Amino acid sequence: MKKVVIIGGGHGVSLLVRALKTLSDIQISAIVTVADDGGSTGRLRQLYQIPAMGDIRNVMCAMAERENLFSQLMNYRFEGEEFDVGGHNLGNLILTALTQQCGDFIEAIQLFSKVMNVHGDIIPSSSEVLTLYARMSDGTIVKGESNIPNFDNRIQTVFYDHEVSATSQAIETIRQADVIFYGIGSLYTSIIPNLIIKDIQIALQQSKAKKIFLCNAMTQPGETDHYSLEDHVQAIIDHSGEYAIDLCVTHQNQIHQELLDKYKRMGSTQVEVVERNHPYQICKGDILTFERGLIRHDVEKMRFLLKQIIDGKVI
Repeated sequence: MKKVVIIGGGHGVSLLVRALKTLSDIQISAIVTVADDGGSTGRLRQLYQIPAMGDIRNVMCAMAERENLFSQLMNYRFEGEEFDVGGHNLGNLILTALTQQCGDFIEAIQLFSKVMNVHGDIIPSSSEVLTLYARMSDGTIVKGESNIPNFDNRIQTVFYDHEVSATSQAIETIRQADVIFYGIGSLYTSIIPNLIIKDIQIALQQSKAKKIFLCNAMTQPGETDHYSLEDHVQAIIDHSGEYAIDLCVTHQNQIHQELLDKYKRMGSTQVEVVERNHPYQICKGDILTFERGLIRHDVEKMRFLLKQIIDGKVI
């Protein structure tokens, strides 16, 4: 049985989990960022001084063996004013209650995972309450993950204001991995926040696993404006080291100009390969869907390609 690790956060990891969880002969672990400070997650971490659990909740729902009414309820967001439960997700409140009851964030995740019948392991990259910072190209420092994409500036680097310790579970999972996937998702606010933790950098450097970066199809406004595929990869290398990537996966789909124009009006452009030679392998595949006028990675198509990669038929 091969051990497959996904590193990231948000909806990108959830999509990969949905693609992978039905495959046989693999063991899935998701290492998830806890640097989110917006919305329900931000309010709860500030009030109770606990790590951000929003991305973990999303991944937990995706990793449930069956995504039934209960898992859907975990993502339910209460209406109302912010001085009560308004704006909170039910799953966030339950995870907070479990953390308060057992006194340990990781134990709360494990308990809730059993209730959800989760198919795999969900591991926070750190158990600390973290604040992500970004240094922009003009030297401006931006504090807070939710604020970083809101500045009309180019991100130079992201960092924490102190040395962060990774969870022992994250370190051990990376060391034992056969295949490691980064992404899909926000480069500077979902993927890299895990990779700038020194313990994780060391574990990745020591790992013999194949390391694969799953590149976004479109740039993210305020975060990767006008980035090529090579720019995405370079950002990961700059934050974690030359050893970080063996293979980069991108799409080979033809996107209609009307759709590209629609995204351009929203400040997003297609991520393209612009160089001929690379120190890493590039794999292009039919992995996108265009339903309802949106560019998205397709779960079924991704499942087929990821299985090829895991089985060693791509690299």
